[in-house]
Amino acid sequence: MNLPTVSEPLNKMTINQTSPNGTVVHLENVSVRYRVPTDRIGTFKEYMIRTIKRQVEFRTFWAVNDISLNVQRGEVFGLIGDNGAGKSTLLKVVARVLRPTKGRVIVKGKVAPLLELGAGFHPELNGKENIFLNGALLGYSQGEMQEIYQDIVDFSELGEFIEAPIRTYSTGMYARLGFSVATAHEPDILIVDEILGVGDESFQHKCAERIASFRQNGTSILLVSHQLDLIQQMCQRVAWLDHGKLMVMGEPAQVIQAYREKRP
Repeated sequence: MNLPTVSEPLNKMTINQTSPNGTVVHLENVSVRYRVPTDRIGTFKEYMIRTIKRQVEFRTFWAVNDISLNVQRGEVFGLIGDNGAGKSTLLKVVARVLRPTKGRVIVKGKVAPLLELGAGFHPELNGKENIFLNGALLGYSQGEMQEIYQDIVDFSELGEFIEAPIRTYSTGMYARLGFSVATAHEPDILIVDEILGVGDESFQHKCAERIASFRQNGTSILLVSHQLDLIQQMCQRVAWLDHGKLMVMGEPAQVIQAYREKRP
C-alpha cells in the first residue's frame, strides 16, 4: 500500500490583504517539505501499529525549495516543468490548500482553484447537485449559485447529462463541469492545473476565451500545463521548476527554450 505523503507543520506563513501595489500573489522563500515512509507498508493497520511502536522510518524531500515570485493583477503567469517538479504543490500553497514548511505567502483577493479534475465532486450526486456543492466549497451561497446555475449548464454543454450521477461522467465531462463552476463567478485569482488540456478543441477554445475576458477585467491567472504552445500563447511570464527549485523565470519564449534545451 502506498501511503500518502504528509507535509510537515507550518514554520512561518502569512496570508493577508496587504501586498505591493499591483501584486496579488507574493511568495517569499517558500518551501514545502514532505516526510515519506522508507518501507512499503501493506495496510493502514500495519502502518498504525508500526507508527505506535516507532518502527516507521521516514525520508524527507523538498517538493518546493526556496521559491520567491510575484504575480501581478491581470497577469497570466505560467508554470512549466517535468512531473514531480513542484508545480501543483506551489499552486496548492497559493490556493490555501497546503501550508508551506517555510516562507511567506501573501494572497490578495478571492481565489478560484481548478487543481484537479473532479475536486470537490461527490460521485453519487448528479451534476446539478454537485454544482451547488462545489459552489458552496468555493464560498458562494445557494442563492448566488441559483442565479448562475443555467449559465453553468449552458457553458458546460452537459445538457440532459446534468441530471446523471457524476460517477458516470467521462474525464472530459468532469473537466467541463469543474471549469464551468469555478469560472461562473469572476475571481480575483484563477488557478488552473492542466484542466485546459482536457476536452475537445471547441471547449478548449471556449475556456481560452473566458480566461482572456477575465484577464481583460483584471483577474490574475496561474496556469500549469505541459502544452508549451498554449503556455507561450497565453502567458505574459513563465517560471520553470525542476525538483522543487526555480530554474528560470521571465518571457515565455525564452523560458520554454531553456526548458527544452535542458530536457534529456
